[in-house]
Amino acid sequence: MTEDSRGRAAIRASGRRRKRAPKRRRALVLAAWTTAGVLALGGAGLGYFYVKFNGNLKSVDLDAALGKDRPADVDNGSMDILVLGSDSRSGANADYGRDDGGSARSDTAMIVHLYEGHKTASVISIPRDTLVTRPSCATRDGGTDPGGERRMFNESFTVGGAACAVKTVEKMSGVRMDHYLEVDFTGFKKIIDKLGGVEITTTKPIKDGASHLDLAAGTHRLDGEQALGLVRTRKSVGDGSDLGRIQLQQAFIKALIKQVKSIGVFDNPKRLLDLADTGTKAITTDSRLSDVKDLMGFAAGLAEIDSQDLHMITLPVGADAIDPNRVVPLEKESRQVWQALLADRPIPASATENSAGDKGTAGSVVKE
Repeated sequence: MTEDSRGRAAIRASGRRRKRAPKRRRALVLAAWTTAGVLALGGAGLGYFYVKFNGNLKSVDLDAALGKDRPADVDNGSMDILVLGSDSRSGANADYGRDDGGSARSDTAMIVHLYEGHKTASVISIPRDTLVTRPSCATRDGGTDPGGERRMFNESFTVGGAACAVKTVEKMSGVRMDHYLEVDFTGFKKIIDKLGGVEITTTKPIKDGASHLDLAAGTHRLDGEQALGLVRTRKSVGDGSDLGRIQLQQAFIKALIKQVKSIGVFDNPKRLLDLADTGTKAITTDSRLSDVKDLMGFAAGLAEIDSQDLHMITLPVGADAIDPNRVVPLEKESRQVWQALLADRPIPASATENSAGDKGTAGSVVKE
């Protein structure tokens, strides 16, 4: 199969640091910027809010879980963050499908690379159905999964949670993740609702029964439920593949960032506190961001990043030769992406020329 035919087929498939800089998903930007805004309030009441928000945060000690079997920590002023969206159907998320024993998958996965100075960033989306070589991981029940070849990327999170997801990314990329952030369905909805909704413009109607979304072409203010429906929509946009959904998610993220920067959240103390409370409850971080002071410092370092400062791509992939419903990384092109991140350089255009991931039209359905 030629690279071109692999690309066309894949469209149908489903599917550094490191000066100790201040410590930064879809909801990643919101949660981080919102928490940083608490600093602006100051005053005697901050001590109470510090305790309250600190108690909200959930964290994972990746250093203890992964030990020393990790890529080198390159000291060039950049930072890499693995951002996951969890699709657990347990508890408050039960409306989105059958609960398969409480386990969750990484419905959305992005590597955010902040360039030195933290004024620009590259975002690499990893299709959840990408076949990778998964390393041996500790499992959620205390056992060990041996891993192996041709394993779906999103199963890493199902098997071993955040630690296994980070370990898988680091093994496939050779890039050390400085931080980890995770948001689930319910947390994402609550953040959007506390924000007051997100205004987007759709260039064509979207009607998707699976994501419970029905929008006419035009401008809409989406509440949390609708926003979640949009980022989960697949079959009714573009070619109906998971690759198309990634493009839709990327377009929504840019619209979201643009709005957060323009609605004056920091001029409204009550809204700011409500958002900070919701945001800190909604996210799971690595242990280095498990204290509100660290999270605020991390967020403060992102204040100058706007939607036009993000270069968003999908990991270069083509259709798997055995299973057309899966994709595999294009070796040469993926290596270009990882080498660019390690060198803190822009990702070259040649990295995505032969990829199926950035060829669709789904992203054009949402305008910033």
